Amino acid sequence: MQGTREDRGSPKVMVVGALASSLVNFRRPLLEELSFRGVDVHVGAAEISKDKDTVETLAEIGVTYHDVPFERAGMNPLSDLRSMVAAYKVMRRIRPDAVIGYTIKPVVFGSLAARLAGVPQRIAMVTGLGFAFTGGESKKRALANKVAKILYWIAFRSVDTVLFQNPDDCAMFRDLKLITAEKNTVLINGSGVDLDYFAETPLPVMPTRFLMIARLLGDKGVREYAEAAATVKNLYPDVEFHLAGGVDPNPDAIGQDEVESWVRGGILVWHDHVDDVRPLLRSCHVYVLPSYREGTPRTVLEAMATGRAIITTDAPGCRETTVDGENGFLVQPKSSNALVKAMTKMLENPIYVTDMGAASLKIVREKFEKGIVARSVVDEIHAVESSVQ
Repeated sequence: MQGTREDRGSPKVMVVGALASSLVNFRRPLLEELSFRGVDVHVGAAEISKDKDTVETLAEIGVTYHDVPFERAGMNPLSDLRSMVAAYKVMRRIRPDAVIGYTIKPVVFGSLAARLAGVPQRIAMVTGLGFAFTGGESKKRALANKVAKILYWIAFRSVDTVLFQNPDDCAMFRDLKLITAEKNTVLINGSGVDLDYFAETPLPVMPTRFLMIARLLGDKGVREYAEAAATVKNLYPDVEFHLAGGVDPNPDAIGQDEVESWVRGGILVWHDHVDDVRPLLRSCHVYVLPSYREGTPRTVLEAMATGRAIITTDAPGCRETTVDGENGFLVQPKSSNALVKAMTKMLENPIYVTDMGAASLKIVREKFEKGIVARSVVDEIHAVESSVQ
């Protein structure tokens, strides 16, 4: 016979991801909210024990970690099977009441492992669709798309709830019949942003600086940003365009040689990968993200929290952050000309930069603050809800 909650102790929840550092960088508000509610919190990701900073932060929050070898990319079935077996063994040992997986490999193989381990509640968090669902056509992308659809179809039959960060992703998955009509789906407002860490800051002195922070991928709109920068600088030579982001192993990656050619041409200032983006946000006037598709772009929310006007695309995920004409401009994806027009509006009407930055801060406080988002996720976990009733 199943015992009472008091007999079984505190509810136990496990959060699984592919990259150890993402547990702190993106899921920390969720982990903190779970811990605050008295949950015994566990996490799993590849090689956490080797990531000293992540381990120390998890210890501060009171979270127990487990090495589970989920891979970020690749289509090696034997490797994925090993990941699933490792996750299964951890879950059988710790017996969580609920498992939350995010990013495709933990969603798929973590959910399957949780089902095999008899975990009562299994939740999938779709934080973005990535290479397989974004951008142009290629044989590699077509194969990745086909495999991803199969994997998601399998995974979603092993979960109780699917969390989406924008309605477009949810609608697409339903249209593709990857999610059944009766499956419980919930929309959440991204991963949340820490308004104390990303605090409001005054606008810097001129010249006007545009900033983009992203992995160096074609799907992020990096080339369109560079093309727009070249055009605008011909009209306004003093304007600065900054880019922060490291070279990525993704098949859609932009090579370092191409980025350095923009630097040599005086088009961009490139900062490579930056661990702490706050100094860059403080030094910019307008934040730009011309991405083709996102879950909910975290960098845009961070820029909004500092009080910056936004230029982003009228694309899934991106459009969730920006009200066109209120806190920024929404532009057509894959169009450097559309970016040029939006940038020019900002330059010719400086009041936009000030007023839209203030509107950004208001929106992020009301909708995207980390506690609001974390509570919306925790409220979907049955074991946690029943423990406080």
